[in-house]
Amino acid sequence: MAQIKSAKTRISRNKNREEVNKTRLAAVRTEVKKVRKDLASGADATASFKSAESALARAANRGTMHKKAASRKISRLAKALKESGNK
Repeated sequence: MAQIKSAKTRISRNKNREEVNKTRLAAVRTEVKKVRKDLASGADATASFKSAESALARAANRGTMHKKAASRKISRLAKALKESGNK
């Protein structure tokens, strides 16, 4: 258990940040799943792709996920969208 005040504060802040990041990451995963579901069903996935792209970029900019990981996911979704015939 931490004894120093700054260490106790850091533990508390890390816990709060972890909660925020979990929520944000869950939202990103949900958006990506919506795009995949739309692509699988043959529906127009452009709107859901834009939403997922925005969520991924936001998560990367806020440090929830690595910028290159977000970019890779966006790229793969865009490629899948293009191959499905939606533009």
